[in-house]
Amino acid sequence: MRIYLLIITIILAFTRNNFAQTIPSYTTAQAHSHNDYEQKRPFMEAYQQQFGSIEVDLFLVNDSLYAAHHARDIQAERTFRSLYLQPILQQIQKNEGSIYAQKDIQLQLLIDLKTPSEETLSALVKILDPYKRLLAPLGTVKIVVSGNTPAPELYEKYPDYIYIDGRPDVIYSSAQLERVGLISQSFQKYTRWNGEGELPKRDRKILARVVQDIHKRGKKVRFWGTPDNIHTWKTMMALQVDYLNTDHVVQMGDYLRTAPR
Repeated sequence: MRIYLLIITIILAFTRNNFAQTIPSYTTAQAHSHNDYEQKRPFMEAYQQQFGSIEVDLFLVNDSLYAAHHARDIQAERTFRSLYLQPILQQIQKNEGSIYAQKDIQLQLLIDLKTPSEETLSALVKILDPYKRLLAPLGTVKIVVSGNTPAPELYEKYPDYIYIDGRPDVIYSSAQLERVGLISQSFQKYTRWNGEGELPKRDRKILARVVQDIHKRGKKVRFWGTPDNIHTWKTMMALQVDYLNTDHVVQMGDYLRTAPR
């Protein structure tokens, strides 16, 4: 009987350890505020939840960068400088050089360029360059450019604080891959799952393979267009997706702080 109980104990311990390795512990450092400028308080809503990633769409109009989802939504007061750059600089000053009070926590600012890359990136670099020492690789704010990105062979013409949001199916040289800060793809490219019930086994295998391939390249992965509910968040965690995409910033923050570990 004692031997039997010992065997059961070992099996249970192995199962718990294996499960823990399969589903890592997530915090708000792995949370991504999708289209953050549409929050009631852009930047601050996600920042106060200590999100690790914030997304802003930018349009270049007359040498100014505006945060908006569509060109028709552009408003004169909603500039990149006022909604994001100034609050970021204020927090870095408050925290004596770091974006968060915890010096080991980085903030990824994912900037989705909605206007042509060359002109828009040039305007962005002009705004950011005075603060380059605050940006990764030197600082704690990592700029990752998405949307209308330059071709891989052009990455090297931009400052080293400009990282690129890559794609899973693009083959990068080793030098180009160093400039890739993240790899993203549409969730709908792999599955039509709506977040209800279980993710189909075939789709799960496809997504798991994509995640594993990206991790083998030493990069983090994000899917956009995922269903936005707790069941989906748990499914993404089980797949070891690095950033959990959400429009529900406060709800995800509350969940990640209170979810069983």
